Amino acid sequence: MHSFIPPKRFFPYLTWTDIQAMPNKENVVIIQPVGAIEQHGPHLPLIVDAAIGVAVLGKALHKLDTTIPAYALPTLYYGKSNEHWHFPGTMTLSAETLIATLTEIGESLYRAGFRKLVLMNSHGGQPQIMEIVGRDLHIKYSDLLVFPLFTWRVPHITGELLTPKEKQLGIHAGDAETSIMLAILPEQVKMESAVAEYPPELPEGSLLSMEGKLSFAWATRDLSKSGVVGDPTVATKEKGDRILESVSDGWVQVIKDIYVFQQPQPK
Repeated sequence: MHSFIPPKRFFPYLTWTDIQAMPNKENVVIIQPVGAIEQHGPHLPLIVDAAIGVAVLGKALHKLDTTIPAYALPTLYYGKSNEHWHFPGTMTLSAETLIATLTEIGESLYRAGFRKLVLMNSHGGQPQIMEIVGRDLHIKYSDLLVFPLFTWRVPHITGELLTPKEKQLGIHAGDAETSIMLAILPEQVKMESAVAEYPPELPEGSLLSMEGKLSFAWATRDLSKSGVVGDPTVATKEKGDRILESVSDGWVQVIKDIYVFQQPQPK
């Protein structure tokens, strides 16, 4: 049931008496992986975001110093994926449902005495949800510290392994995601079906972009016929292994930082 997570770090394997007796609960780091079940082109399974998140977290928790108390909750596989719902198989929650679910998870942990919650999100369509939940939980419970983090935003070397075009435009089911899936779930990757597809170009000199400071709203079918936005045809397991090692190293450091973090106070 723990998948990639070390059994001793898997929160549901604890008993209620384990939790009741746990020392220093206010600094124990509880991590909620959040993924999605959504299309990732003809070559990747629907589980990509959730699989990558739990694989990265599992590897990070294996590397983490055993003296740092950190536990993974079960992965929340469903997310807000309505930008992909024109492709069969995509499952989506509404923003309201996802907000309510994460909020109630946070409140349950608070009642148990925990005060540090990481929302480890691996789906690019919902960082804003994590931020709303984190802010609202902290406003309601001022001693609850919530960290709405995106799996790919820790320091890592992935950009060094991609072409400039892929680094700029490969936002979904491209080289990076396909490579890491070849490293963690190779039997679920259909490389013979992989196709490269990039989004239509915006007018030259435009300040707007798909993602970034000046973005526009889009559905995946606006950008791609295949569901791919990038080039998965050049993906390799070797790149995936390097990406997994690097991103998980970044998460080791983040978890360490969260463990010692204290809410800043004005002087």
